[in-house]
Order: sequence, then structure tokens, then C-alpha cells
Amino acid sequence: MKEIIFIVEKDPEGGFNASALGYSIITQGETMAELKNNVRDAIKCHFSEEKDIPQIIRLHFVSEEVFTYA
Repeated sequence: MKEIIFIVEKDPEGGFNASALGYSIITQGETMAELKNNVRDAIKCHFSEEKDIPQIIRLHFVSEEVFTYA
């Protein structure tokens, strides 16, 4: 079974950005529901044949927190 992994980060201006590992697929969405729909659409556009589309989509959320020592 094939799967594809997306790195998801919060956009500083709002919403989310997602980029696929190992594929040139990048998309975004204002809400999580919109992001998931846009990820599906981007995958469908990227793969020319239905049989090549990964059946499992994994979203890996990355967050960054910055703070000072003092």
C-alpha cells in the first residue's frame, strides 16, 4: 500500500501550508478541512494515472516556538 507524507506548517498570515516529501506537490488552505481537500486535489493533479495515486495521506505537523533564556 502506498502512502504520501506532507509536512504541514501554520502560515504566519493564517491558514496552513503543506508540501509533500519526495514529490513536487505544494498546497495551502485556510482551515484544516480546506487543506485536506486541497491536498487531495493536488495529489490528483500530480499523478497522471489513478493507479499511481497513494491511498494513504499522512500529514506531519511541524511547529516552531521561539523564546529567550533571560
